[in-house]
Amino acid sequence: MKTSKRIPSRFTVMEAGLLGLSLVIPVALLLRPDAASGQDRPFTSMAIERDEADDCRVPKPPADLAETAYLRNGYRAILRILIAEEALASETCTCLLDQFTWDQALDVLPRFQTSDNPRLPFKVLDLYAKADALEAQVAEGCAE
Repeated sequence: MKTSKRIPSRFTVMEAGLLGLSLVIPVALLLRPDAASGQDRPFTSMAIERDEADDCRVPKPPADLAETAYLRNGYRAILRILIAEEALASETCTCLLDQFTWDQALDVLPRFQTSDNPRLPFKVLDLYAKADALEAQVAEGCAE
């Protein structure tokens, strides 16, 4: 009877080496030295900094404003509409964002309500379209 001995092949040793390398490289990339100081710098964030054009952009609503993202997005669009309407009425090109609150968007909900369904009281896409159109009018008026 013939028995075989189990000897690790070169292929499995090579696989183990590649696996070790695949674990080391990502860590090395995260902790690569800073070009200016030559010191290690840890990975912190992939967040993109806001530019100046975004300073007057209506931010995402707080999570506690409404139960669903659909409602929060609708309130955000309503706030955009209110701000654009005020800018057109006052013929101003300055940022009016600091003059409005989320409560104001909630207060004018009946004006934008298209349904009695509390989970879908308005059509968000229609609100987006209206906000975009009004903001385009403001931008056009300010460009003149």
